Amino acid sequence: MVLAFEDRPSDSPFVEKIWRSHSDRGGPFVSIAQSHFEMAVTRHQGRTFITLRGPETQATRGDCPPDGEWLGIRFRLGTFMPRLIPGELRDRNDVTLPDATRRSFWLNGSACDYPDFENADTFVDRLARKGLIERARRATLLLRDGVPILDVVHAVGYYDQAHLTRSLRHRIGLTPLAVSRTAEQLSFLYKTPPWP
Repeated sequence: MVLAFEDRPSDSPFVEKIWRSHSDRGGPFVSIAQSHFEMAVTRHQGRTFITLRGPETQATRGDCPPDGEWLGIRFRLGTFMPRLIPGELRDRNDVTLPDATRRSFWLNGSACDYPDFENADTFVDRLARKGLIERARRATLLLRDGVPILDVVHAVGYYDQAHLTRSLRHRIGLTPLAVSRTAEQLSFLYKTPPWP
């Protein structure tokens, strides 16, 4: 076997699962199509780095190096990083974040320690508190600014209008149309600085 996998559920409302794998030997593998955004930490030949990956619309082939270790955080549908919309990362347009030190990387101007299998939930919670993971808030802000619903779907990276509607109903308690028409104050809109 080239890759051995293990995964676990997550306590975070943003994360579908945490996974890890290692390779005993190198060889080809197939990356299956999937609809989620994820972060993957790679440890290979004394180097550690983190890569952001978007959805894959079809299976792709790749080569696995020998003696590598990976940690993955697969986010729930509807979760994203405001400056890196999953659609921009789609189909292996991965982004590898720059190193800050041997144990940390740069993300939106902050140095973050690399997560591990045990503390990945805490890592995601820190990102969420910093406002680095979300989608529904961004969509709500755009709708409140008068951006048309279909433009919001595209701008924020939802699959379609139904996906946006389900997400906002669950996270905001309103449909996109209701968000755009309501004069009611929404509690979260002014707790963090506006997006650039």
